[in-house]
Amino acid sequence: MNKTKLFCNILGMGMFTVGLAQTPSDSLKVEQLDEVVVTDSKFQLKRENSGKVITKITSKDLEKLQGQSIAEIIGRTAGIEINGVRSNAGQNLSYFVRGGRNRQVLVLIDGIQVTDPSQIANDYDLRLLNADQVESVEILKGASSTLYGTGAATAVINIKLKEASKKAVNLNLKTVLGTNQTAKESDYAIEDFRNSVSLNGSLGDFNYLASFGHQYTDGLSAISNGTESDPFNSYNGNLKLGYKFSSNFKLNTYASFDNYKANFDDSFAMVDTDDVSESKQYRIGASPEFKYNNGSITVNAVYNDIERDIQSSYPSRYDAQSIVVDAYNRYTFNKKFYTVLGVNFQDNQMESFSIPFGETEFSQDIDPENAQFTITDPYANVVYVSDFGLNINAGARLNNHSEYGSHLVYSVNPSFKKDLSFGYIKGLASYSTAFITPSLYQLFEPAYGNADLEPEENQTIEVGAELLVEDIATVSLVYFNRNEDNFIDFVDLGNFVYQYSNVDTSFTASGLELIAQLKIAKNLNLNLNGTYTKVDEDLNLRIPEIKVNSRLDYQLCDATMLSLSYQYNDERNDSVYNSTTFMNDIVALKSYNLLDFYISHKVLKNTMTIFANLTNILNEDYQELYGFSTRGRGFNLGFNLNL
Repeated sequence: MNKTKLFCNILGMGMFTVGLAQTPSDSLKVEQLDEVVVTDSKFQLKRENSGKVITKITSKDLEKLQGQSIAEIIGRTAGIEINGVRSNAGQNLSYFVRGGRNRQVLVLIDGIQVTDPSQIANDYDLRLLNADQVESVEILKGASSTLYGTGAATAVINIKLKEASKKAVNLNLKTVLGTNQTAKESDYAIEDFRNSVSLNGSLGDFNYLASFGHQYTDGLSAISNGTESDPFNSYNGNLKLGYKFSSNFKLNTYASFDNYKANFDDSFAMVDTDDVSESKQYRIGASPEFKYNNGSITVNAVYNDIERDIQSSYPSRYDAQSIVVDAYNRYTFNKKFYTVLGVNFQDNQMESFSIPFGETEFSQDIDPENAQFTITDPYANVVYVSDFGLNINAGARLNNHSEYGSHLVYSVNPSFKKDLSFGYIKGLASYSTAFITPSLYQLFEPAYGNADLEPEENQTIEVGAELLVEDIATVSLVYFNRNEDNFIDFVDLGNFVYQYSNVDTSFTASGLELIAQLKIAKNLNLNLNGTYTKVDEDLNLRIPEIKVNSRLDYQLCDATMLSLSYQYNDERNDSVYNSTTFMNDIVALKSYNLLDFYISHKVLKNTMTIFANLTNILNEDYQELYGFSTRGRGFNLGFNLNL
């Protein structure tokens, strides 16, 4: 099908939902007007007063997506392609948002930045996170460094972990068993095992939560022509303790560990090997909050320690530590002005080891005494909510980096909402800038590092509209245009010498994002999103030009819910190393369609739920990454017990 025609059809479906929305019914009830978003301002603001189109995945949404990883769930939202989620469970994940890369996506957990200073992209690995520990997710797209600093160039993914129950003791158990195989296999053996347990509750002013999760997945080789399977084994633990000292002061503390071990194969020769990647993450943190008249002071402080061990023909070890402190004051003037004044501090360091050619012992490559930098960023943000429909969100941040000095970013985001008899229509626009700090690896790796690197800079323009038909539908359409300067690339200097360098050329990515939520009937809901992305040739890696997601939910009865999901992913370009020319060749990956079915049934009200997923129903045979395995038709069955 012609791509232009296909996207026009997507837009047509969105407009069709608006047309259906013209006949309200008193028996229908949706809560869009009461939906609250936080990520674009650090305040709890009604969605209608936000100048951004924020994707919010609620706890109710997550209930309909049980049995999926958090990366799979996020990858079904508009504008986001998480590559690797349909491959072997241990496959590295790539985050492509609005033509960007991993280093341009910032992940927050409970409002605090999480990164891995030992990674080339300084990114957070979503494989470390257990979906059963997540309460909700907010996704803010566009340059957002004003509020969140480095890396917030194409998206901020704010993940809120579950909190303690109001009951004194609450026990939750979940088990999922499933298959794991390619489209060419047909044995459907149980190879995917996921279990989690959570004990939580509240005793007066004290609350607690302790959770543990485990996943073991086998049966699928990392490479498509492999004959030996490559298992993935992960453990997650989380402890949260909170105490409310008074009506004005409370303290939350937490500690967590996330470990995984993933077998993988030789991706250069594309042969089976017994290579292993291990990653261990340990986090401790505290978040005191003091409230006063019309305002509050919050401090989020966390220490993060990561250890990675690669056992292969090129064995290596990486250790990294980071300290992040985000302290900010929120103040509200007359319910119209919302202000945030804050300072964000980060201290990152890493070291690495490898075994030199001809030797048998590890030797230090990167010295943590050298591979360290600090960031100190004061920032300010203000939100104005008028009583005549005009809303303005604006802010600035001064980045102070120990290696390259100071850098200013800012954002301006006006919107105007017009109330209608059946809901509202809102127009929005924004201009925002962002920066991406060079990673410690890019700065200090002895063979490839470049201590003279400057930060990458992004500028994003957004223009869009959102229409809400109360009790019926919400439809939004946003155009974005993002420009990249000082792009950090791995540059060939000649004679097989490579180095990380800033590129003089500017790159551009632009596109359209359509989101539609429609209540077709009392028990039937449709969620639809479509994305069109146009990128410069140098950025065009594994990014589909057109991507469509839809989900139809049907509440059969009070106890039973059915869901049918569809995804279309356009053809993409991939890069593969040519051992003859010592260059990367560009290969085209064909488009594919995925159809999934989900059913859940409450056996005991508010106590036990059983659920099942049938994924890739049509057993589509495709490649997510060139040369690597991709899952075919799959089935899983699970139950959730809440006591």
